[in-house]
Amino acid sequence: MIALLALAPLSAHAEESVAPPYFSAASNDSVLGQAQEVALRALSFIGVRYKWGGSSPDSGFDCSGLIRYVFGQVTGKSLPGNAKEISQVGESIDRAELRPGDLVFFNTLRRPFSHVGIYLGESRFVHAPSRGGKVEIVDMTERYWQSRYNGARRLSI
Repeated sequence: MIALLALAPLSAHAEESVAPPYFSAASNDSVLGQAQEVALRALSFIGVRYKWGGSSPDSGFDCSGLIRYVFGQVTGKSLPGNAKEISQVGESIDRAELRPGDLVFFNTLRRPFSHVGIYLGESRFVHAPSRGGKVEIVDMTERYWQSRYNGARRLSI
């Protein structure tokens, strides 16, 4: 089902979201609900092109631009400018405690916390990959991501 979600044609400006099966449909916890909304909103940008320094669906996103845009849209709050700075916001959490909407960080540029994505559940996250790529869903258990994992943060929403 997740592979189908990644291949489904989603508009870069989709207002309607369909919850993947790994999201809890009912939650009385408004914080959890808003964190899930962060994950769902990020999914609406699947296919938006990568642009270094990009911070909107019209111009394209880099990894931190996607995170800042999504959190700003859902929460109205601003986040710092790059992945390293974002990695210092919120609460550090163990990989086993990950929930949809948490931020996951990776060393992709030979320096810690150089890449960030939004955790979706079932070891998958959405991110803006690199030059020539598009916003996509990937599996954290793939060797590339597993060997570069730096940690996760949960933001107070």
